[in-house]
Amino acid sequence: MIGFYELVGPVIRLFDPETAHGWAIEALRRGWVPRPAPVEDPRLQVELWGNTFASPVGLAAGFDKNAVVPDAMLRQGFSFVEVGGVTPRPQPGNPRPRLFRLSEDRAVITRFGFNNNGMEAMARQLAGRTAKAAGWVGINFGKNKETENAVDDYVTGINHLARYADFIVVNVSSPNTPGLRALQGKQPLAQLMRAVRQAVDGQNLKKVPPLLLKVAPDLTADDKRDIAAVVREEAVDGLIATNTTIERPATLKSRHRTESGGLSGQPLFAASTAVLADFYRLTDGAIPLIGVGGIGSGQQAYAKIRAGASLVQLYSALVYQGPGIAHRINRELLALLEADGFNNITQAIGADHRS
Repeated sequence: MIGFYELVGPVIRLFDPETAHGWAIEALRRGWVPRPAPVEDPRLQVELWGNTFASPVGLAAGFDKNAVVPDAMLRQGFSFVEVGGVTPRPQPGNPRPRLFRLSEDRAVITRFGFNNNGMEAMARQLAGRTAKAAGWVGINFGKNKETENAVDDYVTGINHLARYADFIVVNVSSPNTPGLRALQGKQPLAQLMRAVRQAVDGQNLKKVPPLLLKVAPDLTADDKRDIAAVVREEAVDGLIATNTTIERPATLKSRHRTESGGLSGQPLFAASTAVLADFYRLTDGAIPLIGVGGIGSGQQAYAKIRAGASLVQLYSALVYQGPGIAHRINRELLALLEADGFNNITQAIGADHRS
């Protein structure tokens, strides 16, 4: 039987990708996208940060920048959704075109520049959630382009939105905001994460949301050692590895391969997984990791988990496979667990480091 996205996907991809993305958000908001049957199996459950994740498969930031459809995506089979990146003030981002499909490479290049409606608009969206779906919603925070003191923007955003977040992500790894990746240096990162940790802990909340840091794949060995040290010293609760890359593999075929911006999708898989594995080793497996970058199948999600990820995220694969991908990956993960003789997905975390 032909699925919904197999029918509409080719038509959607005839249009400008950013326009098509807007249509997808609207269709999800209106409930027009069919929901797959849930994959409910205790073998996929992950206990982390005091939460029970129904499966390890989540949606990465960037898809739902303004928190319009977090519950709709949870109902598509994702166990957690990361909205944003959000900045304190609204900003239009970079000029269009700024989103490119690399269809031959199963990849995407973006240079949005943190376009979003700002923290006030996001607060209204999250406060207005009525028919909440099962799962967890995190918020990805960035800085406004013109802000000189980045710490102020992250603290301001967290103070305004932390009450709505099941987890908080500090994004210092987007390649499309000038100077942002410089915050991954040891001294500025330590200063930032110390201030953010204080802001998170200072919220008057019954449960303090875990604080995560999202890093780039384009890091030197020294960069990774410094980041791992800061994460431990500043009591960061987890790492997301990785954001998009500014590298362009020689194997790219698409006519859009030379566009500037961050590359995501299949060409990023190997590099992002290697960085993930490095952080697992550098933190002795003591810091929970979320693996993201190039996941388009259960096998690739499983590879991230075996490399050290407690959870995984995807986004670019939605362009080519549609929102039902979470359902398919969860089914494939169950088969892979059985093949390896694991009783629960958590037994596979970091398995490659033990073999």
